[in-house]
Amino acid sequence: MSDLKVYSMASDPIYIGTGGYTIGRVDNTIVRDPITRIPKIPGSSFAGTMRFYSALKLQSAFKEEYRMNPSKRKVIDNLEKLFNNNLEEWMKYEGNKWSMMKCAGQDDKPNEYYENDEEIEKMDSKKSGHCGHCIVCKTFGYSKDSKSQQGIAFFSDLNIIFFPVYTREGIMWITSKQLLEFAEISIEGVEFPQGEKVIVVQRSEKNKEGNINLGWLNLPYEIKHYPIADELPDDIKKYIQNKIVLVPDDLISHIINSNLEVRTSVSIDPLTGASKVGALFTSEAIPRGTVFYGDIRLIERPVSNDMPSLSQVEAMLKDASRYYESFGIGGMVTRGFGRMKVFIR
Repeated sequence: MSDLKVYSMASDPIYIGTGGYTIGRVDNTIVRDPITRIPKIPGSSFAGTMRFYSALKLQSAFKEEYRMNPSKRKVIDNLEKLFNNNLEEWMKYEGNKWSMMKCAGQDDKPNEYYENDEEIEKMDSKKSGHCGHCIVCKTFGYSKDSKSQQGIAFFSDLNIIFFPVYTREGIMWITSKQLLEFAEISIEGVEFPQGEKVIVVQRSEKNKEGNINLGWLNLPYEIKHYPIADELPDDIKKYIQNKIVLVPDDLISHIINSNLEVRTSVSIDPLTGASKVGALFTSEAIPRGTVFYGDIRLIERPVSNDMPSLSQVEAMLKDASRYYESFGIGGMVTRGFGRMKVFIR
C-alpha cells in the first residue's frame, strides 16, 4: 500500500454544488462537512475528474490513426509504435492498447466485454464503453458483463487547511489546531489560541500586539514566530508565509462561512436580450487562494498478474493532475470557476 499526499490551491473560485435550491442567504449552496460545516471538495468529485483527465492524457498520446481507428492496434506488437514520441513510462503498460476515451466515464456498454484480441475489431471510438484492460480502468475500477474489478486508488475529500480572508493588513490565511491536525501538519512548539484571541504566525523577530479584522470580526492578536510546515509545497508556501493566522477551533467555521464568495446571476431572455423576469439567483463558492489537503491510497492486488505497478499509477495521477490548472473541477467552469493547482507527493 502507498499513501500519496495531495495539496492544492484554488486559482479560481470553486463551486461543488449540493444540487437543487435551498431557502437561505444563497440559492445554490456548496458541499460542506456535516460535522464542522466547513466547505470541502468531495472525494467523488476529485476521483471523477482525475479519471477523466487520466484518460484524456492517455488518449492524447496515441498517434492520430490509432486513436481514431482502434481496430488498427490489433496488428501492432510493439506498444510504443502506437504512441507519439516522448512516451511516459506509465503509458507503456500493456493493457493501454485497449484503452478508449469512454474509459473515462460511465460505461454505456456494460454487457460487452473485450475478452481477447479477436474482439478488438468490435471496438469503436464512438460506441464502446470501458475496455477493462487499460491503466485507467485498473486504477479507478470497472464493471463489464460478468467481470468487474474494484479500483486500486482510493480518494479522500479535499479539506480546507488554509482559508484566505481580507484584512486591514492585506490577505491573511486562517487555520486552526483541528484543521492542521486533520492534515497531519505539525508546527513544533506552537501555542494555539484560546478564547477570542488569535495568533499571527511570522518568521520575523518583531513582537507586536493589536487587533485584526477577519471579515466582520475584530479580534485581538499577538505575533508568534513559528517555522512554516516543511510538508507544504514551495508554490503554496510563497503565498502564505508570514500571513498565517491561527484562530480557535470554535471560530474557524464561522469565519470561513462568513467569507465565502457569493455571486448573483440572472438568466438572459433570448428574445429581448434583457434579464429574464424571475430568473435571479445567487451562488456561493470557495474563494480563490484557498489551500486544500487530502490523500490518495494505492493498494496492490498481488493475486492479479495483469495490474499496473503502483509507480506507474502514481506517475499517471501526477501527469493528469496538471489538467486541473486548465479545466478545473466542479460547476460553472466555463464562467471563471474551478481551476486549481494540484500537488501530489
